[in-house]
Amino acid sequence: LSLTLSLSQVVRSRLEKKGVPVHNVRLNGSAASHVLHQDSGLGYKDLDLIFGVDLKTEDVFQLVKDVVMDCLLDFLPEGVNKDKITPMTLKEAYVQKLVKVCNETDRWSLISLSNNSGKNVELKFVDSLRRQFEFSVDSFQIILDSLLLFGECSENPMAENFHPTVTGESMYGDFEEAMEHLRHRVIATRSPEEIRGGGLLKYCNLLVRGFKPKSEVDMKALQRYMCSRFFIDFSDIGEQLRKLEGYLQSHFVGMESNRYDYLMTLHRVVNESTVCLMGHERRQTLNLIAMLAVRVLAEQNIIPTVTNVTCFYQPAPYVSEINFNYYVTHVQPFLPCNQSYPTWLPCN
Repeated sequence: LSLTLSLSQVVRSRLEKKGVPVHNVRLNGSAASHVLHQDSGLGYKDLDLIFGVDLKTEDVFQLVKDVVMDCLLDFLPEGVNKDKITPMTLKEAYVQKLVKVCNETDRWSLISLSNNSGKNVELKFVDSLRRQFEFSVDSFQIILDSLLLFGECSENPMAENFHPTVTGESMYGDFEEAMEHLRHRVIATRSPEEIRGGGLLKYCNLLVRGFKPKSEVDMKALQRYMCSRFFIDFSDIGEQLRKLEGYLQSHFVGMESNRYDYLMTLHRVVNESTVCLMGHERRQTLNLIAMLAVRVLAEQNIIPTVTNVTCFYQPAPYVSEINFNYYVTHVQPFLPCNQSYPTWLPCN
């Protein structure tokens, strides 16, 4: 965390020297939720930092990117010959993804820095962002300006009785209500159709982690909006496969045993709440989720071999993207295990 704060200080300082004022720096999302209540069960996969800046022209977007890449050079290990490192080499080594959004409601860019030994660091430079959260429990932002100023000005290190005060906010609107949701593991949101992907994947993740909807009746209606938006944004079966594989890989590090429950929860929600697809499209997506669930079981060695699984579905053409050979055979006796799993996948 101290290295992340140091990077934030350097980035802010150099942007301002280049004539780009930074209005504030914030810790955002699940990481902020973890700071406010560590026993929430929410977890976090990266450190998401928001820099409030004015991105009025394409030149400013490019300047922000150049400044960040230049700052990375200062954090390379000692002994590295920086003169021989090109911007392209630096990008390939440390930048996981670059995103730029520029439309009528949103103007922001994201530079995601990969970290093989810890949490990734995501630097988001925001001029305007219409939707800044998915659910109330991940809607928190902690303003870090006083903390960064302390690091620049104080000669003494922070201690339990000597530290700056930081301010927390909730983009959900009501901070105390959002904190109650976080403490008691309550799922609440509004207008999920405004969220890219509808918040569907995060919603199922919260369910698997033991969070409960604030209102079962209202959430059933919201599930339909989530599914509709998800299939608008990811209409192609190949896109759905890539999105699901990416989500499983990035959100279940150290929790691989939860992936099966997650996929079956997603299967149930899609099955119950999808009203925007043709019948064959819906079956195709359910088939995809079920196939991924079988693969997860095999990876966890819960079933001895994939050839021992009885599968209702005949492989569709896109299944060739998954390195599996599927057979319809009798189920062999399972090895004893502490948890039982269904071998017959529902077919609707």
